[in-house]
Amino acid sequence: MKTPSITKLLLAGLCLATAMPSYAESSFSSWPAGSSPREVGLRVSERFLSKDYRLSGREKRFFHYAETCTWYGALEFAQLTDNQALRSRLVARFEPIFGPRASLIPPVTNVDWAVFGALPLELYQRTKDPRFLQLGRRIADEQWAAPVAGTELSPEAREGLAAGLTWHTRFWIDDMYMITMLQTQAYRATGEWVYVDRAAREAVAYLDKLQQPNGLFFHAPDSQFFWGRGNGWFAAGMSELLRSLPTDHPLRPRILAGYQKMMATLLKFQGEDGMWRQLIDDPQSWPETSGTGMFTFAFITGVQHGWLDEKTYAGAARKGWLALVQRINAEGDITDVCEGTNKGLDRPYYLARLRLTGDLHGQAPILWCAGALLR
Repeated sequence: MKTPSITKLLLAGLCLATAMPSYAESSFSSWPAGSSPREVGLRVSERFLSKDYRLSGREKRFFHYAETCTWYGALEFAQLTDNQALRSRLVARFEPIFGPRASLIPPVTNVDWAVFGALPLELYQRTKDPRFLQLGRRIADEQWAAPVAGTELSPEAREGLAAGLTWHTRFWIDDMYMITMLQTQAYRATGEWVYVDRAAREAVAYLDKLQQPNGLFFHAPDSQFFWGRGNGWFAAGMSELLRSLPTDHPLRPRILAGYQKMMATLLKFQGEDGMWRQLIDDPQSWPETSGTGMFTFAFITGVQHGWLDEKTYAGAARKGWLALVQRINAEGDITDVCEGTNKGLDRPYYLARLRLTGDLHGQAPILWCAGALLR
């Protein structure tokens, strides 16, 4: 009997290692029936297209930021699945905004309205139609322009202006998606450093102001609670920013360190069911889907880009995705979504928030996760 040579054994081992999927690949594939990112993403995209625009405020005058975030996620999903029919319908959905429904475009007066600009910038990247670039870039630039004369500025806005930030600065954790996403999208569409630099400087200011020693974020300096979706906005916003922030940007190490610190703490608070709670550190609060979706998106993105250890985080991301899928009903609506939430001054305020079904705050992160798993 001949003994295999050392060379043959090494080659065999190399071939076996090459053939075996990575830990992340095995975690992000082989889905149970009906739970694959392609199936779920298509269901949620179709559900989005079945509804009219979501508008904000009592008077329903302008686009709601959750509409923007969900539309963006559906466009990403269509691109990643090469679904040209879906893409065409998502693009066509915008056409009335260049005509009879132009009045729905929000004024650039606060973060929730300005993030709308991220949508035409995404559409420009998919279509190269200059109308989209013109609109989105105007909004991104107006966010950093001097406020209109006579505008009453908050102390936070004045602090931001003095530091070279936007006057939209208010130091609410939600802003770390709204502001950074708009400016990051402008960078993706134009390649101009000024936009990603704005996003990075804003991110560091919020890190310095709101991140606590445990890695989580207060809702605001005077609202010292670890609200789930609020922290989710930061997790998702930093994931998007880090995807595009050049490796040689001087603020990248600071942002990456803050992101990784947050992820390590989130891992500890994920429930056995894969969910995170309405107040992250409060075991008496209820499992909430929009924050869970945002954290899952951040885990998936971090693993895929090598910012997070795949053996530590890939399984947790898979568990989060499957927990979300189990909460999507037959109509394509996700349950247990926290309603829109102002900053609160006591614990009961957060625990008493309504639990909605099909709200776009929860639908959007499902699409972000589906896209990330397919990227």
